[in-house]
Amino acid sequence: MSKYRCETVCVQGGYTPGNGEPRQIPIIQSTTFKYATSEDMGKLFDLETNGYFYSRLQNPTCDAVAAKICALEGGTAAMLTSSGQAANFFALFNICTNGCHIVASSGIYGGTFNLISVTMAKMGVEVTFVSPDADDEELDAAFQPNTRAVFGETIANPALTVLDIERFAKAAHRHGVPLIVDNTFATPINCRPFEWGADIVTHSTTKYIDGHGSTVGGVIVDGGKFDWMAHAEKFPGLCTPDESYHGITYAQRFGKEGAFITKCTAQLMRDFGSSQSPQNAFYLNLGLESLHVRIPRHCENAQAVAEFLEAHPKVTQVNYCGLPGDKYHALAEKYLPHGSCGVVSFELNGGRDAAQIFMKHLKLASIETHVADAHTCCLNPATSTHRQMTDAQLAAAGIPAGLVRLSCGLESKEDLIADLTQALEAID
Repeated sequence: MSKYRCETVCVQGGYTPGNGEPRQIPIIQSTTFKYATSEDMGKLFDLETNGYFYSRLQNPTCDAVAAKICALEGGTAAMLTSSGQAANFFALFNICTNGCHIVASSGIYGGTFNLISVTMAKMGVEVTFVSPDADDEELDAAFQPNTRAVFGETIANPALTVLDIERFAKAAHRHGVPLIVDNTFATPINCRPFEWGADIVTHSTTKYIDGHGSTVGGVIVDGGKFDWMAHAEKFPGLCTPDESYHGITYAQRFGKEGAFITKCTAQLMRDFGSSQSPQNAFYLNLGLESLHVRIPRHCENAQAVAEFLEAHPKVTQVNYCGLPGDKYHALAEKYLPHGSCGVVSFELNGGRDAAQIFMKHLKLASIETHVADAHTCCLNPATSTHRQMTDAQLAAAGIPAGLVRLSCGLESKEDLIADLTQALEAID
């Protein structure tokens, strides 16, 4: 589907039915697959042929949906996972094991920050966090001899910083390691990180790709350009024989285009089992079919809301890269010329108390932990996810007590602004 534009790929990518076959991707709801001989199945276990033997590793429904996302991102191979968190863990752990080091942007989702800094640290993986605004000198200083990957988010959740993908990619490549980019908020409709030098792309498909709050999932996409064998000493898992798979050397057998995802499937999915169900993949595909239609509307609504909030006297700060005065506007014009996302964050006069009053009076926007949904939703970290912290601690973490994260859905922008207006009026 690479010759088609993204709109067509959203609708028809990943699966082409034959004569008399189902128009919609079939749900292959089966744990196992039957073969005529042991020899046939043995070839699958030896990775000598393509096929399926157990849905913990691969499933036809999941692979069809992964192929669609792969085509949208311009990659060469992809795999679905049970969540976006699983996708980020697999993408990193596939090349970063005990004794390795990661360079990561500090402007990333809190759950991913904890995954890298706490959980992976228990596995012997170290990390150095750098500002998303870091210059070349700062980036280079963060690398160590055991660095194996660089990680960042196209648009950070909830900070809404914009990653200078090209700068981070060049730094990673100067040190012989890949750049992994979480592209959840931008989606391939608004940004394709591979075109700016990224090597691996991940998504929480729970967000815009699904778009309806119905399915938790994730995906890893390989750009197929990083030369693992050129840095073989850094990546023994890809460049030396895997004795758990009959001595296969992934980078030699599957090349730049397929080694990363094949190892991720054959080793990590086999051992951790964080697979997406065929039923969830089916729902995910339904969301994908309208992704190219939904994303511009999310961005249109968010832009209108951000402009309204920026002009309101009870709002002290608005974070949205579509605003000309935003710190990341220039980067957004480079990487996100058609729009960024539907998420806006803003700070209210009156801090925590003002945020509570404001959110209490909202009628359309629901208070929930989700973002990137057809329904508008919002959250005040100080009274929810970061409730245990004092105002001083929140300020030190860069999360003002009055900060509200608003994910603009697909409703009328006039109705959203009217809802925000009456809720703001309730604040003394």
